[in-house]
Amino acid sequence: MFSSSRLLLALALAAGIAGCSRAPQGIKIGEYASLTGKEAAFGRSSHEGTVLAVEEANAAGGVLGKQIVLVTEDNQSKQGESATAVKKLIFRDKVVGILGEVASSRSLEAAPICQEYKIPMISPSSTNPQVTQIGNYIFRVCFIDPFQGTVMAKFAKDTLKIHRVAMLTSVSSAYSVGLAKYFKERFLADGGEIAIEQKFTEGSKDFAAQLTAIKAANVEGIFVPGYYTEAALIARQARELAMTMPLFGGDGWEAPELITIGGAAVEGCYYSTHYSPQVDTPIVTAFVARFGARYGGQVPDAMAALGYDSAKVMIDAIRRAGSTDGAAIRDALATTKDYEGVTGTTTIDKDRNATKAAVIIAVKDGKFKFLESVAP
Repeated sequence: MFSSSRLLLALALAAGIAGCSRAPQGIKIGEYASLTGKEAAFGRSSHEGTVLAVEEANAAGGVLGKQIVLVTEDNQSKQGESATAVKKLIFRDKVVGILGEVASSRSLEAAPICQEYKIPMISPSSTNPQVTQIGNYIFRVCFIDPFQGTVMAKFAKDTLKIHRVAMLTSVSSAYSVGLAKYFKERFLADGGEIAIEQKFTEGSKDFAAQLTAIKAANVEGIFVPGYYTEAALIARQARELAMTMPLFGGDGWEAPELITIGGAAVEGCYYSTHYSPQVDTPIVTAFVARFGARYGGQVPDAMAALGYDSAKVMIDAIRRAGSTDGAAIRDALATTKDYEGVTGTTTIDKDRNATKAAVIIAVKDGKFKFLESVAP
């Protein structure tokens, strides 16, 4: 039998538990990212930018009077895991919006689920045009491959002054296939020549056969629209074959691991991306300082900047919607106009894409060097 003091304690505990259950709950935003596996550099950078954006928003009072709770799932850079991740976020965690993914193939895998269950999704940096074509709940805050392909075709012709090019494309990557297509169309239209096209699959480590064929074609440059691991290995193996021509690619090269893996072989190579920390504008300078303070002096790359901007755009849309209802957030996202972010001004067009400038990066003296910015 309870003593009176124990009864009072039990009642107090019960009241405390009941009070906690009635306390305002945070607004949950989901994120799926490649935090481990082959493209982990992408996922970690994007995640760090996303975390910083959420922390800053919460420090400023959150949104709709509540704190934001970021719920993150690791898809391990594996096919099939992104679908599982977003299902967990939607059904178990009850998120009101989803951020992800960097890789187009994984965004294409998850987006149909978000569309079916009417959960707004923003990809930070999936550039394949098909991503937002999934449906009206799917958005992005980056440029798309028709623009990026055009940028690199013009860069090859006008800056590198090369006419005869080889292409080495990953047939198992939607990103690689799409970017190759748009580069080829523009390069040929501008009078260039694609002398040879070679293929590989994601995870390949030996490119000797493809590179031997390319060497025999006597080209002036090699376009590699792939991800940083394969790009670095291709560069190393090309140099081992005494191939000295420049290699160049797209934003899939954007990771410190390009230099870590590629070493001296990637010296004098180039890629297009969404942002550079070396751009001297107040918003970029301030972001680089805040990111460095949060992450022990790290310099944010483009994936970190896009992760940050995607979270900020989602939070802004929830605020403008005045609601956590999926349709209301979707409508607010669709009307995003002139949002000033780290990677530029975001205006969402009728196809739920963002028109942004691109930047060209060179590898020089073992570091990434900003070369130029290219407007849409």
